[in-house]
Amino acid sequence: MKNKVIVILFLFGLCFNCSSSKTAATPSQIAALDQLVKNQSFVIESNWALPQSTRSLMALQNAVFFAPGDNASSISLIGNPNELKIDKDKVSSKLPFFGEVQSTTGYNGSDSSISFDGEIKDYQVIKNENSSYTIKFDARSNSENFDVIIHLYPNLRSEIILKGAKRFPISYTGFVRAISEEK
Repeated sequence: MKNKVIVILFLFGLCFNCSSSKTAATPSQIAALDQLVKNQSFVIESNWALPQSTRSLMALQNAVFFAPGDNASSISLIGNPNELKIDKDKVSSKLPFFGEVQSTTGYNGSDSSISFDGEIKDYQVIKNENSSYTIKFDARSNSENFDVIIHLYPNLRSEIILKGAKRFPISYTGFVRAISEEK
């Protein structure tokens, strides 16, 4: 009987602690994000690339190809220049790609990064119940079309999901800031 009481108290304490760990966004954080999305003028710099784990990437991991701390499904981008920039109706990106390419993009010496620079097509903004935003649009590089999904949170964290016509999907996590802000 005594053991049951201890187990019940432990589970109750665990549930209570987990529910109290949620932190709500402050009104100023929500207002800052609302303004950022409304202005449609921001830059996302990513800290992590999260490629889809495939057999090929697992083979590279097993061959100790990745840097310490990285693995087949999580690669640090800290110190590597990368960005996705939205400025009104224009989008540009310079994002490294890790993963499998389904069809070659040509032999003209083009790099394998995800680079597009042009107009945004089918731009949609959805404000979620937790005051975050989901932004969806289509973008085109020189040789590939991309479906882009961006999640922006009140603490200015971001997630980018890219689905290309010739590549496996990849995600990036990082932070968003207004274009006018200095680094």
